[in-house]
Amino acid sequence: MLRKIRQVLAFLFFVCITLLFLDFTGTIHLWLGWMAKIQFLPAIFAVNTLVLAGLILLTLVFGRVYCSVICPLGVMQDVISRISSMRKKMKNRFSYSPALFYLRNVMLIVFVAAFFLGAGSVVALLSPYSSYGRIASNLFSPFWKWGNNLLAFFSERMDSYAFYETEVWIKSIPVLLISLAVFVFIFILAWRNGRTYCNTICPVGTVLGYLSGFSIFRVEIDKEKCKNCRMCSKQCKASCIDIKNHKIDYTRCVACMNCLDSCKFDALHYVCRYSSGKKKEQTAKPVETVEKVDTSKRSFFTAAALVTAGTALKAQEMKVDGGLAEIIDKKIPERNTSIVPPGALSKANFYKKCTACQLCVAVCPNQVLRPSGKLISLMQPEMSYERGYCRPECTKCSEVCPTGAISLISREDKSSVQIGHAVFIQENCVALTDGVECGNCARHCPSGAITMIPSKEGDKNSPKIPAVNVERCIGCGACENLCPARPFSAIYVEGHERHRMI
Repeated sequence: MLRKIRQVLAFLFFVCITLLFLDFTGTIHLWLGWMAKIQFLPAIFAVNTLVLAGLILLTLVFGRVYCSVICPLGVMQDVISRISSMRKKMKNRFSYSPALFYLRNVMLIVFVAAFFLGAGSVVALLSPYSSYGRIASNLFSPFWKWGNNLLAFFSERMDSYAFYETEVWIKSIPVLLISLAVFVFIFILAWRNGRTYCNTICPVGTVLGYLSGFSIFRVEIDKEKCKNCRMCSKQCKASCIDIKNHKIDYTRCVACMNCLDSCKFDALHYVCRYSSGKKKEQTAKPVETVEKVDTSKRSFFTAAALVTAGTALKAQEMKVDGGLAEIIDKKIPERNTSIVPPGALSKANFYKKCTACQLCVAVCPNQVLRPSGKLISLMQPEMSYERGYCRPECTKCSEVCPTGAISLISREDKSSVQIGHAVFIQENCVALTDGVECGNCARHCPSGAITMIPSKEGDKNSPKIPAVNVERCIGCGACENLCPARPFSAIYVEGHERHRMI
């Protein structure tokens, strides 16, 4: 019964969180956005003490339920492992293996060190929630959008507009390759050995594993009833049941409850560890309490990871020629300072808190956000305006960010936040290169920061070029996006290290 309950809850969480990354309209987040905010690492980065306390309490009471129910990457491994068992027709294919404590501790130390050293790419790479987010956004999302476009194609021919076509494009080749490599790596581990990734590499699994060693409810083995048939060990995808010595490694047990259903001799029970004494007196059959694993050293890493991390964190493509000529795709200009979304406050704050889950990238309706391919900010989102611009009325990225890297911002405030400023490149302007009147940048500037002036001082009949009022420009990118110059716009946005209100 417990196993069925766990499977149903895990299925619901997995499907709902996957839909958060597949939904390009942003509507699902109104109902299910809280599921992203209760993930462990996003809660740490957002300093969400209520969620953190809840997850820690959940683990101390019931064990690593988070890993088997709430974490999407953990559930994905279960799905892969289940398919592997069905394909190989081997339901009982696992066996006990000793814990790789040194590897787990090294990976945790690497994670904590990367955090303090500001290596956001390493932190993002080891975050289980973010890893799954990138897998869903880069590998699963294209198929979801193609399916949507197919429905839009047929519905349009039936005079229905219940669906609309959306563009499918590769936002970042390096991030796509990284996501594919991580998926293949985790797939192989799960296909062969179940929860190997969770119990050897994942820093969240390590921290929660050490906490689960003190959990109140856990699976215990009745030594008197056990026949050493090893069926429970063969069903344990965490490989943590040492049936020979009648011990369970609770730091690796993910509370999947598979072992309970596999035992035919009623030797395994999910019980309160403090009720063992009473049970002995009532049944006259002593139940051997599983020896505690020495967690003194590992508890130190747990405390260090939680306390220090919490303390540190406090301290559709536009064509402008009317279809009369072939359009050359725009190229991304070389920006001295990358642009981060309104609500990020500053580049430093954004890169410190962002776990590169790419939830904001998935819901951006204007195709402005895409994963960075730069080494210093690899996989973390940045803004670019080749396919659209950041509309002042849109605040979707701030609404879905679970870590606080993009603070929730109102539409009124967004129109006043300066994230960058426009820079004019005279030699690219079509008014001078082609001798035509344009003024696109001035017409579409939502803040009125651009005015058209004669290119030659004192000659009112000379071609007009834009003049930028840097104090009024908010860096939305409308000018850069709508500029007809190709391949580089005659006006582009340079980012600011710190945002300010104007």
